[in-house]
Amino acid sequence: MKVTEHIKNANGKTLFSFEIIPPKKGKNIQELYDNIDPLMEFKPPFIDVTTSREEYVYVEREGLLDRQITRMRPGTVGICAAIKHKYNVDTVPHVLCGGFTKQETEYLLVDCHYLGIENVMALRGDAMSHQKYFEPSEGGHNYACDLVEQIQNLNNGKYLHDVIEADHKSDFCVGVAGYPEKHLEAPSLKSDMRRLKEKVDRGAHYIVTQMFFDNSKFFQFVEDAREAGINVPIIPGIKPIATKRHLQLLPQVFRIDLPEDLILEVEKCKTNAEVRQVGVDWCISQSKELMDAGVPVLHYYSMGKSSNIQQIAQAVF
Repeated sequence: MKVTEHIKNANGKTLFSFEIIPPKKGKNIQELYDNIDPLMEFKPPFIDVTTSREEYVYVEREGLLDRQITRMRPGTVGICAAIKHKYNVDTVPHVLCGGFTKQETEYLLVDCHYLGIENVMALRGDAMSHQKYFEPSEGGHNYACDLVEQIQNLNNGKYLHDVIEADHKSDFCVGVAGYPEKHLEAPSLKSDMRRLKEKVDRGAHYIVTQMFFDNSKFFQFVEDAREAGINVPIIPGIKPIATKRHLQLLPQVFRIDLPEDLILEVEKCKTNAEVRQVGVDWCISQSKELMDAGVPVLHYYSMGKSSNIQQIAQAVF
């Protein structure tokens, strides 16, 4: 079932969902299942599965270091299929511009269609570690709006090199990212909102936001989006702080502000266990306020660990 159908069928009730990261190469998928299992009691209608960009590794050959490209966390579509089969829940694979050609994207989407996966999250992706700014792969998309358009073309039977009349066309429900505090590369909030509107105009069906810790910024973002003519569901993405290092890391990586009250509470903590509890308590408060405001879904960035998300969900759902 599509994400938008789940939202419609909920009749105003806030749903629970979360995002997981595929295990690294060489890891057993059972560890992933062990972290999903405790969250299934909250009946998530869908689970997102991230896709990691390629990265460079250095392999020694005859005394020299040879730089090669690899993916440390492959298998997004396979993991989606496994989760769908094991838990009878819809899955949402993340589809990136970065690291994929348009042809590779088409193959991935065809595989999703074969597997009965009805939802995809269309993202530009981040720059590689050695790049200052995002650079598209040769033969790939530069912007998420172009990726959305390719997905919609496929829904209409238009492949890269053919128009195919088919009895069973894909009908993907497409999610895109929104940024309550703007994308780190956007020159302004207004210009970022124009980019979001373009993604919706190209065919995106719903929006999931980047993490935020001040609900007022989410509420303002939704108000601005509606004024801009964006009328699709907007789902808040939430992440609990878990370590003291997050005070520096999250603003640096995601260009977000942390509320002063949260900063002061984290700074008082002597251990990361104390920080983790502060993060849980803050996230519970955030979640309850968002639920009271009638958000369609509370979407949690679990980073592959479930204990704090489980604690939050028990208090909220």
